[in-house]
Amino acid sequence: MDGRYLGYVSHHDPMQGFLSRIMRDRLGIRRHDAAFRVFRFSGSNEVYGYQERSSDAKIVCKFYGPRFGRDRDRAAGLAAHEFEGLQRLRGYGLVGSPHHVVRPLGMEPEINGVIATEYYAGESFSRAIARAVHHHDHAHLRHRLTSLAWFLATQHNLTANGQIVDFGVDGRYFGRVVDRLRRRDRLGDGDVDEVTWLRDLWAERPHLWQDRRVWLHGDATPANFLFGDGLDVGAIDLERVKRGDRVFDVGRVAGELQHAFMLAGSRRRAEPFVGHFLWEYCGHFPDRRRAFDSIRARVPFYMALNLLRIAANGYISEDHAGRLVGQAKRLLRLP
Repeated sequence: MDGRYLGYVSHHDPMQGFLSRIMRDRLGIRRHDAAFRVFRFSGSNEVYGYQERSSDAKIVCKFYGPRFGRDRDRAAGLAAHEFEGLQRLRGYGLVGSPHHVVRPLGMEPEINGVIATEYYAGESFSRAIARAVHHHDHAHLRHRLTSLAWFLATQHNLTANGQIVDFGVDGRYFGRVVDRLRRRDRLGDGDVDEVTWLRDLWAERPHLWQDRRVWLHGDATPANFLFGDGLDVGAIDLERVKRGDRVFDVGRVAGELQHAFMLAGSRRRAEPFVGHFLWEYCGHFPDRRRAFDSIRARVPFYMALNLLRIAANGYISEDHAGRLVGQAKRLLRLP
């Protein structure tokens, strides 16, 4: 498994029983002497991989407890939300090849709010982006973007319902992101006034309120998609799954692409990949051109929202945060 090897789970650790039950009840593997290797995955969340020594069975566990300390109810609630979200999306047929949402295997609020899922082996979206950014492997990234566009279009189209999107929800989230930037001294009062005013102008555009709600991944970042053979895509980490405008997911992917190339010093290098991703996504609609025009008209707002979200993170340098804010403003000013 990927990740930093930490050793074996102690037989006295509650995780030993939890993992053994999952192997027996969910994976159909019975071992009285199960021994689990532990691997710490990189990232902001408490995520670990467990590999049983004899059977080679692999399980991924995320712990919500450390994030919320003594608030066990909140940790348990978020674990349950992700568990239900995984089940819900799999219920639409997003299982197997080419579109796969990882299988939830169990949860235990009393063990640090842990949720267990299957392990999906594949190349991360982050790695595919890095190959293009640093090694100019552009064809590889375009291929991965074609796969991801098909996955997201399929998820969104399968789950669309009759309810109209409420742009006010995303507008309020925008406000929370701006408040976070202000508290971290990454936006001055004048910047706050400007981006808030621009958000309100976007809210007056009728096309922001006209699409149908879909089930969103909710955190469509490069860490949360894995690529298998051909056009296979696996989605992981659905703790933020929700109903909303499909462009929330699409814009986050586009914004992450721009951010990656901005880190390398050239935001313009991202533009062909963003355009390719949007065009491929819209190829899964009856009228591709009409869908493309609709998505393209909304995506600058959601790209800007994602750039501001990234700029609020503590691991982002002050200088780069300023560049992200500047690009977000340029996007928000687009007609």
